[in-house]
Amino acid sequence: MKQFLLLTFKILLLTVLIAVILDFLYTSVYLQSSNRGKIDYVYNSKARNYDVLILGSSRANNHFVAPLFEKKGLKTFNYGMSGGHLFEASLLLKLMVERKYEIKNLILEADLNLSNEQMADGIASKFLPYIHHSTVIERHFSSQKNFNQLFYIPFYRFVAFEPRIGFREMFFNGIHKKTMHLDNLGYYPLGKNPNANMKNDLTNLKPLHNKYYEEIKQICVTNNINLIAVMTPMCTNTKGLNYFEKVHQIYPEIHNYENSVEGDQYFSSCGHMNDTGARLFTSKILKDFFNK
Repeated sequence: MKQFLLLTFKILLLTVLIAVILDFLYTSVYLQSSNRGKIDYVYNSKARNYDVLILGSSRANNHFVAPLFEKKGLKTFNYGMSGGHLFEASLLLKLMVERKYEIKNLILEADLNLSNEQMADGIASKFLPYIHHSTVIERHFSSQKNFNQLFYIPFYRFVAFEPRIGFREMFFNGIHKKTMHLDNLGYYPLGKNPNANMKNDLTNLKPLHNKYYEEIKQICVTNNINLIAVMTPMCTNTKGLNYFEKVHQIYPEIHNYENSVEGDQYFSSCGHMNDTGARLFTSKILKDFFNK
């Protein structure tokens, strides 16, 4: 019996030791990467200066054409992340402030993403390699139910989110293989989709007094950043468009551009404009907020 217990203890000890070593190796690779995505591009950076910085979900990533801002002489980058929520947008802004970014104007897509305060696993996991090296990230995740496992169990986060930060992604980071996430100053253009579903239903969607939107607002006030919060267009054949009116009732400072671009020819899907629509929309934003 003693031999069995001793063997079990040795196996457990060896497992923990291997987990600690793997955790160290994976984390070390991520700490050297800055060209795979927008999160490592920020985390492993030093102070940057922007006239215009863009945050939000895919409805920011696909809708704000950063090169058009640059043509107006405005140093700009689109940090919108497809699949992301305000949880990740707030954390990314916190990391920028920590790195002494100088930001004059922040354009925030705040519309459908106001309806939840959850983290988006696919995007949030990209922050996890740095959780032991960043107090900002640690605190931001501390309210999550699985925080103790993510923070205290070595290598657990890399296993739990293996498709996102596991071996394959670690390897590509290690060889500095680039992605398209940083192309076009962060803007990702969509094409026309002849088979796109041009219908949507927002009837059951309800905007919240969103914790992370409030965080972003406070960060902007504290750091003298001009916040321009915007609701971006939806296709015409959408049920429950009064959702945007509900947003305006809770947050009247958010500018409603939901119907500023109309016509299915401008959309790749009901919630995402194609490149032509995005350029038309961006031109409206430039005219309304940066015409001077």
